[in-house]
Amino acid sequence: MRIPMLMILLAPLLGPLLATAAISAPSNMPVKAESVLDEHKWIHGSVDCAANADPAIDVYAHDLTTYIFRQNKCQTFEAPFIYVLVGTDKVLVLDTGDIEDPADSDLFQMLRSVLGEETIETKTILVVHSHSHGDHSRGDPQFDGKLNVTMVEPTHNDVKSFFGFKDWPNGQASIELGERTLLVIPTPGHQEEAITIYDPQTKWLLTGDTLYPGYIYVKYWDEYKSSIGRLTLFSQSNKIEIILGSHIEMTSKPGVVYPLGTTFQPDEADLGLLPETLLELSRALQEPGVKKELVFDRFIVKEMNFIQRTLSNLARRITQ
Repeated sequence: MRIPMLMILLAPLLGPLLATAAISAPSNMPVKAESVLDEHKWIHGSVDCAANADPAIDVYAHDLTTYIFRQNKCQTFEAPFIYVLVGTDKVLVLDTGDIEDPADSDLFQMLRSVLGEETIETKTILVVHSHSHGDHSRGDPQFDGKLNVTMVEPTHNDVKSFFGFKDWPNGQASIELGERTLLVIPTPGHQEEAITIYDPQTKWLLTGDTLYPGYIYVKYWDEYKSSIGRLTLFSQSNKIEIILGSHIEMTSKPGVVYPLGTTFQPDEADLGLLPETLLELSRALQEPGVKKELVFDRFIVKEMNFIQRTLSNLARRITQ
């Protein structure tokens, strides 16, 4: 999610966001992650959404225990990605998307269809969130009243308590799915409670809105810089095949982002980013006097202005 729609409506200073960015990234910046994921053509909306016949949820099966869902852009321009990782005892669902009404996008039924009735009935479904923005948690009510569901509310206190963080944002936690242990790394900056999850089985780094091919708004610049630094150090001692975030907002043209609210992205960038991206971004963030808007070929990082941050805090008080 770039920033909540309320903030867009009330913040006239966001004009530059609606224009495409065309500043080139450093020539040595990795621009493409070679991955089997590249072979999957995601559903990407339509010129006329009234005539869109794509499914509500696009499903990519990486293997029998690893899935990525993407919501239809004609139902939500955010088109968030949802990650489903299966162990012998538990199923992790990372984020629940931007659609609450199962009549429009039935996430739980899709889980049942993809994983099978036995998995749904016998394994704990652990629902966590990359952060608290609505396009990552609006589908939570679909899990209400379901058997075997553990929901970690997307609040700062709930995240710290559930994972046992004593010195947030330092340290790591783990999620044991059963013969599949995930690592949880605090990555505040875009949002206070943001986390990143590493899966040693696939060697995927799941970064939510902390790093993805799009327009990344940073609420707290120094915290974001520290978070990217931690992920960079992590990448130097842990094998990362690919970085996977929660949206695609960039076109395939270097440095060019689709305008906010786009529901048709026929020429969108790949979802995955190379692990070397972390080092390049960390170096740029550490530059003395760095401008708080960094434009690379595959993503743009920009600090929220005062109005955006104020509205974000207001929305936070209302929802949490």
